[in-house]
Amino acid sequence: MPTGILHDYRPHSGRYDEMFVRRGEARPHWRLFAERLGGFPSEELVQRAEFVRGAIEADGVSYNVYADPQGMRRPWELDMLPLIISADEWQTLSAAIAQRARLLNAMLADLYGPQALLAEGLLPPALVFGQHAFRWPARGIQPLGGVWLFSYACDIARAPDGRWWAIADRCQGPSGAGYALQNRIIVSRAFPVAFRDMHIHPLASYFRAMQESLARLAASANESPLTVLLTPGPYNETYFEHAFLARYLGFPLVEGQDLTVRDHTVFLKTLRGLRRVHAILRRLDDDFCDPLELRADSALGIPGMLGALRAGRVVLANAIGSGVLESGALFGFLPAICERLLGEKLAMPSVASWWCGEPPALKYVLGHLDELVIKPAFPSMHMDAVFGHQLKGEERRRMIERILAQPHAYVAQEWVRLAQAPVWRHQRLLPRSVGIRVFSCAAADGGYIVMPGALGRVAANAGMEVISMQRGGLSKDTWIQAQAPVTRATLLKRRLGVDDLARNGVDIPSRVGENLFWLGRYADRVEHGARLLRAALSRVASSDADGPNLAGLLEAARRLGFLTDDDKESDKDSEPAATGADNTLEHDLITALADPGRAGSVAANLRALAFSAGQVRERLSLDNWHALNSLGQLLDTPIGSTDQALFAIDRVMQACISMAGFAHDDMTRDEGWRFLILGRRIERLEGLAGLILTPVEAAPDTREQMLEWLLEATNSIVTYRARYRRAPELLPALHLIVFDRSNPHAVSFQVDILREYLALTARELGHPYPSLMIDPLARRLEDFDLTRFEAEDESLELALGTLRTLLREAIDCAQNLSDEVHRRYFTHTSRPMLLRRVA
Repeated sequence: MPTGILHDYRPHSGRYDEMFVRRGEARPHWRLFAERLGGFPSEELVQRAEFVRGAIEADGVSYNVYADPQGMRRPWELDMLPLIISADEWQTLSAAIAQRARLLNAMLADLYGPQALLAEGLLPPALVFGQHAFRWPARGIQPLGGVWLFSYACDIARAPDGRWWAIADRCQGPSGAGYALQNRIIVSRAFPVAFRDMHIHPLASYFRAMQESLARLAASANESPLTVLLTPGPYNETYFEHAFLARYLGFPLVEGQDLTVRDHTVFLKTLRGLRRVHAILRRLDDDFCDPLELRADSALGIPGMLGALRAGRVVLANAIGSGVLESGALFGFLPAICERLLGEKLAMPSVASWWCGEPPALKYVLGHLDELVIKPAFPSMHMDAVFGHQLKGEERRRMIERILAQPHAYVAQEWVRLAQAPVWRHQRLLPRSVGIRVFSCAAADGGYIVMPGALGRVAANAGMEVISMQRGGLSKDTWIQAQAPVTRATLLKRRLGVDDLARNGVDIPSRVGENLFWLGRYADRVEHGARLLRAALSRVASSDADGPNLAGLLEAARRLGFLTDDDKESDKDSEPAATGADNTLEHDLITALADPGRAGSVAANLRALAFSAGQVRERLSLDNWHALNSLGQLLDTPIGSTDQALFAIDRVMQACISMAGFAHDDMTRDEGWRFLILGRRIERLEGLAGLILTPVEAAPDTREQMLEWLLEATNSIVTYRARYRRAPELLPALHLIVFDRSNPHAVSFQVDILREYLALTARELGHPYPSLMIDPLARRLEDFDLTRFEAEDESLELALGTLRTLLREAIDCAQNLSDEVHRRYFTHTSRPMLLRRVA
């Protein structure tokens, strides 16, 4: 008999249960895991479930559901219990999936070629030409290697009798393999002993085969092939997977704007110029790929892509138009087509289907509606599955009218009572409907290799018949048992060659460089804003704050954009005794800190920072990403008081310091890193100069009172006290934060670093050094006569006037340098960005 939590598991009758043959008897391939699971005390299972949840959060694993309040940060849902499939059963399943992939590839070759299937009556023309997924411009294009369907996924589910059925084919740009890999990484660590002892197949061999196959298809005699992963961008629901896979496979993650077509050849815009792309693993839907020949309003694709495909200058995985095979209405025709094209019987049966475009099928559907599920015949139709037995009265009549009005638009499928598996919810095991998505890709030998694992897909609630991640479904790691102990695989090459070394550091897309640049700018902007608001809030909270001191601080916050002119009236004449004014000022400062909807606030800049980081996730170490991911959530908790605001600022500052440490000690010093540093230094130069201008332009009788907060806000107060051991004075303070080239928070220090990295970047990337922009500023800073600050009255004001001009020049220099960096390296509009010779 089962023990512990297994004793309370109550599977639904009439369903196949993946874990148990009957209550108290685990299936043979589940026994070892069931014994381990039943032996765990409930407290330990709670801890393991918390480990899984924490790993999802720490890794930032997300699945973006459109219109979800959590938006791009909606966490991926993963059940901690795996789904286990025996070695013998998997051998049959994987062979059937590989055959199905070969069949669908052959069908695409025919539909976009001779169209013999249509001529011989094996497929109704209306089922092909009647849907938007058939791409006429792709007709006649012969893909390199004869591979139309490079990657393929099949959703399969088990019926009550234990047989597997194909529920859906995913042919356009199948998603989920990356999530399956992420699930494996997490769940194998939650149950490491069981994972080892049960001889579970690793997944790395599948992804290595994908790498090798793409390299074979894209082979070039004169240069190392470059493969990129094309994503629609961070707003796509599976963007996490795109970034994760790109990093794991070692492919640059690109968007349409990163690529350009010249002379029927696709190029990647890199920081070093344009580099030829040989293969594109796409996650972009067909109609968005080329605005010249497909969807004209697409801003996600690459103009001229189809021309490059016709010329045979690039491999596209999968081929344009492959989505035509995702129609469930094709299922009934596949057995005959399989015998015609492959000379074999179809090994993986599809769920029984009737396309209503055929009169006999329509008649059957209308007569057996209670036994069927009505679905759209074409993927472009936006319609949920309708269970016939749930239709009553007027609703049933309207459904029949819709089918009769457009019979070709509907397909009916047998209602399969899906298998169930236990999930861990509410500290106990509960049965839920389950299916799996199995993945395959074209192999180097011309066949197909099947991933020895799958993405387990679980219904969100009891009684749900439709499994959908968009509807809050869960996922599972799918464990495939091997007959014997397995060898752990890796994606690392056994031996590197000269070509591998030559490719180092030359494939950074311009968009990645731009996002690293802005990651640096936003990181420093957040840190600068947090220091400034901390100085202001601490004075609001203290009883010894004086009006001019606080007024200058607030003016500096407005100058740098953290406060707005609308806040000016609320903090004008604010004194510690004026309780109402203080409350209004406190509210304004907290809003400037924590309101993400307010332009210029620290919270808004944090969101912008998180967006830039998400665009370059594949360039960041796991620890660096964890720090960035937590930083983006620090101001999510509502803040209602000064004490809470100061506590939140301390946490933001700690995260900023951690992130700066990662930037300096955790990233390779390539050109991408240099743009991160350039962004930080340009932002700091502009922010420092603007901050220092406030006391420089202040009235003489209030200037000295502002030096304390100025040193605090520039993170130089500790250095000042260690050097001078006295209250802040104008001359030493200005020397420290403007002219001291050893102080990383001084204007001169920023200028020195910028000159160094601008020169190095220009030299390596083939651009002239912008000497006229920054060298004159450096000379004026170096030649400035500090003895002029020893004078008093009019002479001192003249010296401050000169410094004021110099600081404004520094602000202009920072802004002009930012524009110049964009023009030269990110937009590819400057003359030195020449096209490389095409092989």
